[in-house]
Amino acid sequence: MRIVLIGAGNLATNLGKALFHAGHEIVQVWSRTEESAHALADVLKCASTTDLKEVENTADVFIISVKDSVLSSIASSLKEGREGQLFVHTAGSMPMDTLPFERRGVFYPMQTFSKSKEVDFSVIPCFIEAKGEEDLQLLKTLALTISDTVYELDSENRKYLHLSAVFCCNFANHCYSLGAELLKKHGD
Repeated sequence: MRIVLIGAGNLATNLGKALFHAGHEIVQVWSRTEESAHALADVLKCASTTDLKEVENTADVFIISVKDSVLSSIASSLKEGREGQLFVHTAGSMPMDTLPFERRGVFYPMQTFSKSKEVDFSVIPCFIEAKGEEDLQLLKTLALTISDTVYELDSENRKYLHLSAVFCCNFANHCYSLGAELLKKHGD
């Protein structure tokens, strides 16, 4: 599939690499900073831009992977001239309807990501949602090229899944921190 990545952060970097290695063509990477856009585009052997008006108009899917706080405004900026295109976001906590497109969906890999640590996407569960059945099948096909575990999950239930995952991940990290603090107080 031909894919445009909107975002070049931790998740977009890992997802872009996984999709690229699975044989998909990453057509373009957009990021608000030139350094991030170029860095990821170089790895994925594609074009980059920092101007939303210069984002490619044709792709099979546009994946928006940005901070929740800017998702809606970036999606709205992309709408003009891209009617009929499939746009998905990667946010666990944001509803699908945050996207203003007729063809819209969610592609949520449930994992914490870092640019500096390569991950094995085949063991990361992906949760998908789409407005139309055809787009849902397209997302399922795409997800199965990188993950062995793909589930359909609506926005309401995904919100609780995401909240549970954040709680578990952050609670474990907090326990490690408390343990280190306890050992430090006792000289170990």
